[in-house]
Amino acid sequence: MKILVINAGSSSLKYQLFDMDGEKVLAKGLCERIGIDGHLKHSPLVEGKMVFDEDINLPTHAEAIAAVIDKLTSAEYGVVASMSEINAVGHRVVHGGEFFSSSVLITDDVMQAINKCVPLAPLHNPANITGINACIKVMGEKVPQIAVFDTAYHQTMPSKAFTYAIPKEYYENDKIRRYGFHGTSHRYVAGRAAALLGKPADELKLISCHMGNGSSICAIENGKSVDTSMGFTPLEGLPMGTRCGDLDSGVLQYLMNKYGYTIDQMMNILNKKSGVLGVSGISSDFRDLDNAAAEGNKDARLALDLFHYEVAKVVGSYCAAMNGVDAIIFTAGIGENSKGTRAAICDYFTYLGCKLDPEANSKRGEEIVISTPESKVKLLVIPTNEELVIARDTEQLVK
Repeated sequence: MKILVINAGSSSLKYQLFDMDGEKVLAKGLCERIGIDGHLKHSPLVEGKMVFDEDINLPTHAEAIAAVIDKLTSAEYGVVASMSEINAVGHRVVHGGEFFSSSVLITDDVMQAINKCVPLAPLHNPANITGINACIKVMGEKVPQIAVFDTAYHQTMPSKAFTYAIPKEYYENDKIRRYGFHGTSHRYVAGRAAALLGKPADELKLISCHMGNGSSICAIENGKSVDTSMGFTPLEGLPMGTRCGDLDSGVLQYLMNKYGYTIDQMMNILNKKSGVLGVSGISSDFRDLDNAAAEGNKDARLALDLFHYEVAKVVGSYCAAMNGVDAIIFTAGIGENSKGTRAAICDYFTYLGCKLDPEANSKRGEEIVISTPESKVKLLVIPTNEELVIARDTEQLVK
């Protein structure tokens, strides 16, 4: 079975084509600047095919999908003979609210529910909906379309973990609660951790640290999410590349009154000008911060120290919430590649009996145990693969 995985943004569209016989990626690519002018980079991963990397006209997502299909099936760049070889499409959808606790076949009722979640993810769900509609328009209604939700994995959280301490009518009437994100990533690495440890997932207590430009931590007990650091929106939790993370809400009132900011201006500051960018005044890229800190920049050092400290605090709180932990997982761009970040965070975990193996920790982007054999809690690096999770869910539902 061949499955196309789509991740549609407001002006972009990422894709991968999987052959599920062996779970091989046949091709991947990115359409950018949709609705502006357009650019497509298409990379076949089979021998003898060329990479396409050029500007092309992409007025809408429908033209982007058509361009992707054209390249996938072309003699020069293609990896399939015709579109009929693509059996199904799996779509990343950011927010499923309380409607979805698992991936689903997209129907009219499902689309209505995804539309109802637009107020919960106004920057993401409309783009996801556009990508779904574009695929249906180009590929026809006979090709199954599957929705895989970032929020679905966290629907197992108990009410004590997802409830905010505000008047209950805001939950009852408006569904204000912690939803959590990065669920597809946390689910993937939890499964791989169980395999690495040689134990069933339902016998493990895991803490997954997804650390990238957006970061979140997830407490996973018996294979299920029981708490996570992101909340109603991806703004809550850790300080991130440009997001502030947890913040006393009184700060908003103070700054808005003092400087006359509108709520939209204030939210722009918290989402796009804060985090390690705001603290350092240099960059949201942790590699830039590492370099600046090494050269003696105190603000860069503070931004890094702040991030390490906050990660360690959340991990500690989840150890308490689950009354123990078997393994701590590092994943995503920073978690998979920054040995310095991992080492600095693990320095806080001596109370858990954690012992880091410096040689193993020096590796980048590999699935590896980075704790010593005598470490009481295992430390793991597991590269995430959200696209593979989407492809697997799609295959399972189509079958």
